[in-house]
Amino acid sequence: MKKKPEKQKDLDKLREQLAKSKNVFLTGYEKMTVQQDFELRKTVREAGASYQVVKNNIAEKAAEGMDASGLLRDLKGMCSIAYTSGDPVALAKALTAYAKANPAFTFKAGMVEGRVVDVTGINQLATLPAKEEIFAKLLYLINAPAQRLVTAMNGVGRNLAVVVDQGVKENKFSS
Repeated sequence: MKKKPEKQKDLDKLREQLAKSKNVFLTGYEKMTVQQDFELRKTVREAGASYQVVKNNIAEKAAEGMDASGLLRDLKGMCSIAYTSGDPVALAKALTAYAKANPAFTFKAGMVEGRVVDVTGINQLATLPAKEEIFAKLLYLINAPAQRLVTAMNGVGRNLAVVVDQGVKENKFSS
C-alpha cells in the first residue's frame, strides 16, 4: 500500500497531465491480460497520446477545478484514462479499433476540447477523417477554381492549334 506522500505525488502528476490535455477518454479495462494491456499502451503511444490506470478517488481529486472534473466525478469500477493535447480523432480511432479487437476494453465517456461526450460521441468522433485528410480536401477545394480557370484558358489555345493543324492537313491554307 502506498504511503500518503507517494499518493500525493501521483495526484500532482495526474493533475499536471490533465491540465495539459484537452482530450481525455475514460475507459474500463476489466479482465484484460498483461499482453492486451501492453498492446493497448503501444496503440495509444502510436496515436501520440498517453494511457494511465488511475485510482478513482485520485482521478476525481486531480480533476477538481478543471474541465475534466465532470468526466472524472463519481467513478465506479476499474478505470483508466487515455489523454492527449493533440488530435482527438487519431486517439479515438486507435481506441475504437482496439476495443473492437478486444471486448474486455470498454469506453465509459470522454472529454473532447473541454466538452464531455458519451460513448456514441466517441464512436462518431472515430468515424471522422483524420486532420491531414480534412486539410487535403480543403486545399483541393481552394485550388480547384484556379485549376479550372487555367484549364479553360489553355483550352482556347489548344482548340485554335487543333483547327490550324486540321486546316494544314486538309490544305485549306494553300495560296
